[in-house]
Amino acid sequence: MFVDRVTIEVQGGRGGNGCLSFRREKYIPKGGPDGGNGGDGGSVIIVAREGVNNLAGLSHQRFWRAPSGSHGSGSNKHGRGAEDMIIEVPPGTIIVDSKAGFVIKDLAHDGDQVIAARGGDGGKGNTHFKSSTNRAPREATPGGEGEKRELYLELKVIADVGLIGKPNAGKSTLLSRLTRARPQIADYPFTTKHPNLGIVRVDADRQFVMADIPGLIEGAHTGAGLGHEFLRHIERAGILVHLVEPTPQDGTDPIENFRVIRDELLQYDARLGERPEIVVVSKAELPEAAELRDRLAEIAGCDVLLISAVTGEGLNRLVQAISAALAAGQAAAGQAAV
Repeated sequence: MFVDRVTIEVQGGRGGNGCLSFRREKYIPKGGPDGGNGGDGGSVIIVAREGVNNLAGLSHQRFWRAPSGSHGSGSNKHGRGAEDMIIEVPPGTIIVDSKAGFVIKDLAHDGDQVIAARGGDGGKGNTHFKSSTNRAPREATPGGEGEKRELYLELKVIADVGLIGKPNAGKSTLLSRLTRARPQIADYPFTTKHPNLGIVRVDADRQFVMADIPGLIEGAHTGAGLGHEFLRHIERAGILVHLVEPTPQDGTDPIENFRVIRDELLQYDARLGERPEIVVVSKAELPEAAELRDRLAEIAGCDVLLISAVTGEGLNRLVQAISAALAAGQAAAGQAAV
């Protein structure tokens, strides 16, 4: 089961109570206070971890509470601090305070973390209040309550390359051919219900992550065909590879399909129109493919690649084109940083 949005409640552990105690030993008439402090409660920490694919592990449990600290005791024994509760999520998870509506943290990379709910402080034992003027304090404080908040977690898939196009354009087949990913593939629309990721190896030193974004349809930016479910996963892709099928099963015009997808991207987020895009005609084994490539090249004003995930035609050229575009993007980002 793929889950990319979930709401949970988190609460830090309560701090242990401080102890009110006096030393009572034979032959020691003036023992004095010896109450120890309570231990701090554990915090709830959310960590981005490679290998965690989605938020399904959080969907079965609504409330997450860290353990409480131990109480202080006599003989100046302090309570043990509680361990933190670690919640692992995929890189690309955005943590939002669901009540206030602000983003707490964008856990974009492996190892990124945020303290979602701090544990309560341990209470003070009466030894803490001992002074030259108060030698027998009868005061101890309780442990503090842990922080509590409701969080909305949303996963936006992180990939170097996002495959886009109409349903059945050949995205899943291409992903399975270039990577070890094994997405579900069938000859009916909306085979893909959620993004699939795979790693494409260019050579011994270079590789990139490719995501198969579920097929888009007209009106996707308004939510049609679960459009919002799909479009938000494109936001983080550095490069878009737009696959166009030469003979759509629904009898639509492939040129019009290309325009529809482009329009949906722009209406969802105008910045997607500035994203580097490689236009590809899939299913090169079909006789209509070459003609469509020439027509698209005129309309798009750029080179259009012709590939076949079945025969392997053009796949090496596509991989090299993606690798070159990624390298150019990294170089531009480096110059901008300087």
